[in-house]
This record gives sequence, structure tokens and C-alpha cells, in this order.
Amino acid sequence: MSRYLPVHLQAIGGASLALALCACAVGPDYQGPASPQVKTYTLAPVPGTLQKVSVAGAAGGAQSLHYGAATAADWWQAFHSASLDRTVEQALAQNPGLKQAQETLVAAQYNYKAANGIFYPQVSANVGGQRTLASGAGPFAFAPTTYSLYTAQVQVSYSPDIFGLNRLVSREEQAQVDLAEDQLQAARLTLEGNVVDSALDLAASEEELAATRQSLDDEREVYDLVKLRYEHGAIAVQDLDAQQSQLSDVAARVPVLEQQRDADLHQLAIYLGHFPAEGAGGELPALKDLTLPAELPVSMPTELVQARPDIRAAEAQLRAANAQAGEAVARMYPQFSLTGYVGDQADQWGGLFKPANRIWDLGANLLAPLFEGGTLEAEKEAAEAQYRGVFAQYQQTVLEAFRQVADVLGALGHDAEVLSARVDEEAAARETFELARGQYQAGAIAYLDLLNSEVTYQNARIALVQAQQQRYADSVALYVAMGGGAWAQNRQAAPASASLAPVATAH
Repeated sequence: MSRYLPVHLQAIGGASLALALCACAVGPDYQGPASPQVKTYTLAPVPGTLQKVSVAGAAGGAQSLHYGAATAADWWQAFHSASLDRTVEQALAQNPGLKQAQETLVAAQYNYKAANGIFYPQVSANVGGQRTLASGAGPFAFAPTTYSLYTAQVQVSYSPDIFGLNRLVSREEQAQVDLAEDQLQAARLTLEGNVVDSALDLAASEEELAATRQSLDDEREVYDLVKLRYEHGAIAVQDLDAQQSQLSDVAARVPVLEQQRDADLHQLAIYLGHFPAEGAGGELPALKDLTLPAELPVSMPTELVQARPDIRAAEAQLRAANAQAGEAVARMYPQFSLTGYVGDQADQWGGLFKPANRIWDLGANLLAPLFEGGTLEAEKEAAEAQYRGVFAQYQQTVLEAFRQVADVLGALGHDAEVLSARVDEEAAARETFELARGQYQAGAIAYLDLLNSEVTYQNARIALVQAQQQRYADSVALYVAMGGGAWAQNRQAAPASASLAPVATAH
């Protein structure tokens, strides 16, 4: 092998190197999107310190917005609930959808590794033997001849990346790896938010159910008293029908709330990787066990595009589409390949590796498209149109992310006002009920008036629970809208330019 192969490889390799140095890669250069230039998320500025609600339990504390602060990876721990922490960690460990996203990332990583194999020579070995009967019908053959032929050889092939096609394919696969990683992070963030929201919904449902059942008991007692007064001729039938309608309305709320509670519990079980019949498999927090986060991190608008995994995933798709457009251009140029083999061939196994039986071959190939009926040009235009479409999709993703942040910031600004009003409403209804109870005990009012005041109080209590749950839920929404945690920032961001072009010019 050493006597023949190096001389020819040096000649062909030198020519290829010279050709490579003269050539340049083709296809569009990637220019990453510039950061948004907006300074704020909302039209009306949101104050840095949100209102504190008096006498509203843990949900009534003051909250402050810290602009420019990073979100913690375990952001749900800001609610200070050990049972909530265990529930989220169990979901992250057992959720099948998250495992699917993890395996998708592994597959993309191996695809990228496989694509990079084209940058190296492809070497294979072949050892074989055959037994042949040659015909005796030829003009120089007198009788059929049987012979054996044994071959042992090493084959080498290499495709120089003169016009950058291989590099573009590798770049596309790298973008697919980044896309899978960002989609995994987005799936994780979505799962975290959904689990916390489900736990909040379940906690609020239990309190609403308790208040509604108490209201139902009160309404039944009221109806019995109204019916008794009707039977004694003290009221008209219309009054009895009105009370029956109110009782039926409250009675209908109980199964609706029970169904919603069960559906939330089934959904939470799925998040945890359980069958619905298995439930959450552990203790869930009550609203009174949660603490409202006092400090909420808010990324600056220019930083949100890197903080959110869905935006980074959209940018990875943009890079993949850019590489595909470059591949379409590179296929319009000649493709080169070098091949060679060296080995031995003999009519007996023992004859292999003798100098007289040595064989070798070297070759160079150039394949250039001359006429393709417009196929390659159409494929290039299609790839560029696809890139422009992905670019528009990226823009839409960014706009939607900013809308989500603006909505949740606005909601946080109003949640405290709503909760404050509900606190006042519940306090007034409770005071009225306690006053009515005292009056009833003193014989100043009828029992029917006492029950009606208790129904009003229970309804105010339900409204207060809903307002508390909403303030927690909007705090969760802000953590999710911010991208969920600094743990997702490990991957290096793609190189970006100051300008943004849908498709760069090919060269």
C-alpha cells in the first residue's frame, strides 16, 4: 500500500486543496433577528410596587416588580409550600410528555453527529471469494474453465466541501438540536406552570365547594320556612316559586363544582404520569398554606427573546430554514468526490498479499448540473420562500410573547384592587350576618332573614376565594411569561447581527 497510494493521493489532494482555496462557499449568510427596540411592555406604566390588601390572608401581601432580575430555576418555591414543591418535582420526574421531548433531543443530537461524518474520509474493508465457471464458447476458449478469485481491499472515499453543502447540512442539524433543546425547555416550563395552576384550582375548588354546600343547606332551610308560610297563607305562590328557583340554582352549582374539581384532579394526575383513578398520589396544598411571592422578576424587553424558550425555538427554526435555503443554492454548483482502493487479488487464499497480486485504483469525480428543467432554481426559490415564512412565524412568536407579558402585568396591577374590593364585600357580608344572628337571638328578626344574610355571606366568601386564587394564578403566569428560569440559558445563543433580513444575498 505504501509504495503506490501516497503518491497519487498527494497529487489529487494537492489539486483539491488548490481548488478549495480558489472556491468559496455559496448560499445565504445567516443574520439573526435584532432585539426588539421597545422599552416597555404596556401602554400604561405598571408601578414597581403593587397594592397591598389589608386583612386578606397570605394572598393579600404587597408585591414588587424587579425589572431586569433573573427568574429562579425553581420559581414555584416562591410560594413556600412543601406539598406544592413535591408535586412539581414528581411531575418533572414522571411526565411522559417531558420524557418524549428529552428523547427527541437525544435523537437530534445523534442526527447532528451523523451529519458531521461527511467531513471525514469514509473507509471500508472488503474481503471476498468467488468460484466462477467461464464459458468455452469464445473464439479463443477451447473448453469451459472453472477458477477461483479471492479479493481483499480497503476502499476510501472523500467528498471535499468545495461549495459548502456539507457545512450547510451540518448547520441545519445543529439548528435542529437547538430547536429540540428549546422545545424541551418550553415543555418543562409549560408543565411546571400547568401543575401549579392545577394545584391552585383544586385548592380554590375545595373552598368554593365548602361555601356552596353551606349556602345550599341555608337555602333549603329558607325554602322550608317559605313553604311553611305559604301553607299558612302568609305569602303568595310566586314567592314560593322564587325561593324554589333560588334553591335549585344553588343546588346546581354543587355538581358543577364537583365535576370541575374532579376534572382538575384527573388532569393533575396525567401531569404526574398517573392514571386518573390514581389521583395526585399525595397531599395537595390549601390556599391558606401558600404564600404570595413578594418579589416578581421581570426581564427587560430587550432580554425577553433570550429568556423565553419558545422564542429561542422559533429562532432555531429560522436558522434551520436559512441553512436549507443555502443547501438549495449549493446543489446548483458542481459536487466533487475522491475515491480509491488498494488491495490484493489472487486465485488462491495463500496468494493474497503477494506483491505480484496487488491492485489499486484512484479516481476523482465532478458532477455538475447542466440542465434540470428548472428544478434546482424552483427548489431554491421554494426554500427562500419557506425561510421568509419561518421569519414571519418568528415575528408572530415574539409579538405573542410580548402580549402575554403585557396582559399578565396588567392583570397583576388590577388583581390587588379586585381582591381589596372582595375583602371589603366579604367583611361587610360577615358583619351583616353576625348582626342578623344577634338580632335573631334577641327575637328582633325572623329566622328567614338570618338565613338570607348567611347566604349572602357565603356568596361573598366564594367571590373572595376566587379573587385570592386569581392573584396566585397571575403570579404563576408572570413566571411562565418570563421564560421560567435561568437554568435554560446554558446553550450559547446563535450569532446575531444588528440588522434583520428575511433572506441574505447568496454569493
